Amino acid sequence: MSTIFEKIIAGEIPADIIYRDDHLICFPDINPAAPVHLLIVPLKPVPTADDLSDDDAALVGHMFIVARDLARQHGLAENGYRLVINCKADGGQEVPHLHLHLLGGRHLGPMAGRS
Repeated sequence: MSTIFEKIIAGEIPADIIYRDDHLICFPDINPAAPVHLLIVPLKPVPTADDLSDDDAALVGHMFIVARDLARQHGLAENGYRLVINCKADGGQEVPHLHLHLLGGRHLGPMAGRS
């Protein structure tokens, strides 16, 4: 069964695609947690970060380079931004397809679980 991300990648579900290359697609989160909340999603279906292989190192590195570039394009670089990859249920992952959250545009506060 295809995930919502696979359906977006295939063009079966519309999305505001702001970046696409041979390896990644990027679009805004439909339930944003910050003024800027983008999802950077590999075209290759990898269910979780735990499912990455050593051969995926270049893909993961590319995700972070694209995140950096998108942060700059959206004016987030000067004040900062957050990059998050959730893994499985306890990590807060909602879609079983690896993706990187780029969040910014306001002060984001401390990480989860910190006092």
